[in-house]
Amino acid sequence: MARLAVNIDHVATVREARGIDEPEPVLAAGLAELAGADGIICHLREDRRHINDRDLQLLRQTVKTKLNLEMAAVEEMVRIALETKPDLVTLVPEKREELTTEGGLDVKSNPDHYGQVVDRLKGGGILVSFFVDPDPGQVETARSCGADIVEIHTGHYSEAKGETEAVERFERIARAVERAAELGLGISAGHGLNYFNIKRFSSLPQVEEYSIGHSIVARAVIVGIERAVREMVALVKDF
Repeated sequence: MARLAVNIDHVATVREARGIDEPEPVLAAGLAELAGADGIICHLREDRRHINDRDLQLLRQTVKTKLNLEMAAVEEMVRIALETKPDLVTLVPEKREELTTEGGLDVKSNPDHYGQVVDRLKGGGILVSFFVDPDPGQVETARSCGADIVEIHTGHYSEAKGETEAVERFERIARAVERAAELGLGISAGHGLNYFNIKRFSSLPQVEEYSIGHSIVARAVIVGIERAVREMVALVKDF
């Protein structure tokens, strides 16, 4: 039975579009937990385009399940993580010009740096996950850097044009998941998943948790956050 972690970034995106104080992402997080979410995710970007430092502090004080802080592997964010003490940090790539995270972290490009970041975070009692493309080599390097968990990037699968392409991209995910399981890593998956394309993942019982944000927030605009979360919980609990 898989778990669901809800990313609340885009609740903050709506708030920032008007530069006011609503909707409140911290309230959305509480409602998501009441609806059955197993964790809350937020991405504190260097440009603070949605989630801000206040949000993170309040989330740490109020989240009852598990708080997952997505962040770049840079000094400022490491310092904030060590001060805030989320339950889990997920290291992600970050470009200022991107609308959303475009791909997985290239751990192989600088394993020494990432290994040092992991050592500091784990020294502070924080579990560490790497957000990586479905590439067994990246999974292996994440493990060698000390990762506890890998989150497999599902964005390219979610963008597939047609069934043939979707199957091909899903098979890449399956191979990466299999390698992560062989290495004894915790396994999660996310990016671009929605109420329809997630159903294929019922064939991957090794995936322990799904990280989903935009599709839940988008549905919440129509039916409310609690119902939107309950509907996604019902899907992943069947896996």
